[in-house]
Amino acid sequence: MADRLKSILADFFQQADLVLLGLCCVSTLYGMVLIFSATHFMETAKVIRYVGVQGAAMAIGICAYIFMSMLDLENVMKRWKWLVVFNIVFIGLLRTPLGVGHSTGNVAWLKFPGIPFQIGPAEVVKISFTLLLAKQLEWLREEKRDLKSFRSALLAAGHTLLLMGWYVVISRDMGNALTFFFIFLCMAFAAGFALRWFVLLFAGIGGTAAAMLTLDLVPKSMEYMVNRFRILFDHSLDPLGVGWQQTRSLLAIGSGGVFGQGYMNGTQSQSSESQSLPMRWTDFIFSVCGEELGLIGCLLIILLLTAVIFRVLLVAKRAQSHFHSYVCVGMAAMLIYQAVINIGMCLFVMPTIGVTLPFFSYGGSSIVMLYTAMGVVSNIKKRTLSMERRGRALL
Repeated sequence: MADRLKSILADFFQQADLVLLGLCCVSTLYGMVLIFSATHFMETAKVIRYVGVQGAAMAIGICAYIFMSMLDLENVMKRWKWLVVFNIVFIGLLRTPLGVGHSTGNVAWLKFPGIPFQIGPAEVVKISFTLLLAKQLEWLREEKRDLKSFRSALLAAGHTLLLMGWYVVISRDMGNALTFFFIFLCMAFAAGFALRWFVLLFAGIGGTAAAMLTLDLVPKSMEYMVNRFRILFDHSLDPLGVGWQQTRSLLAIGSGGVFGQGYMNGTQSQSSESQSLPMRWTDFIFSVCGEELGLIGCLLIILLLTAVIFRVLLVAKRAQSHFHSYVCVGMAAMLIYQAVINIGMCLFVMPTIGVTLPFFSYGGSSIVMLYTAMGVVSNIKKRTLSMERRGRALL
């Protein structure tokens, strides 16, 4: 058993993407430093808990990274029907007693007995959805030789929209639902779908949204989401209500200047007053960085995330199969969406939709799943090296 373990680890260190793993670890440790500061105003026990959970999640995530690097993805995808069932059932668990709701009305988390952190089904399903969509796109390209027809576009888009609809109905969480949509857009574009279908899709979405707003057909349950978009164009619309979080965020970032107010010295980041920066260790961790470490600290976050995304896309470019390439593009799309939305949300140019900053925001399940996703990319890089060494021509 010990010899087998040594062999696996030796293989991992020889062929897995250690650069990607290093970037993920540095980003997570930087995030833990920010989380420690963002929770410093709390009781010591709570601070230790937040940082401890994040550290434990990182350790589990590294194990998941190693496991996914060694997994045979082809064998997994032979059982793709089970992945479809898993996606449906796992999201459906939100409607059981395991589902946990929040003040926003969303029920987007599962609380399993014995696990110190809640699990977001969306975080898990993003990975399985990306694998399934990549397999579907490969099938359409290589088996059907058809990526231009309306039928092919409908199959891929229908898969995505059905999963999104199921998730929104169950959880009422639009922020994570849109992640699936962005992953689909990037993967479909990389696969070579006809541009006319993208134009038609956006025209349909835009036309439907405009008609609903014009005819006042927006459901009462969706009005808060519409207001979150409206306030982006008029910050004075509801600064003490819908715009409160982003107003405080913009104030925190602006007060930090180039070098910040100093680590653990942020006016809002260290305040225990209810009027201070909300959700500062999760959704608005970037604002904490801006206030305490200034522009320099924020640029470091952006640089690290850019490096991770670039590394994933580099693996996609060198991949030996369309399936592998599409998977990497989907993983990169997930990171890009979350990073752009979260940073834009903190800068008051994107709506507040509860999307966390990858590797930096507090969240045990998020960290574990991010490392799992990056482990899939490492797996593809490892297989690419094996194929190149056997002399197989690059695609």
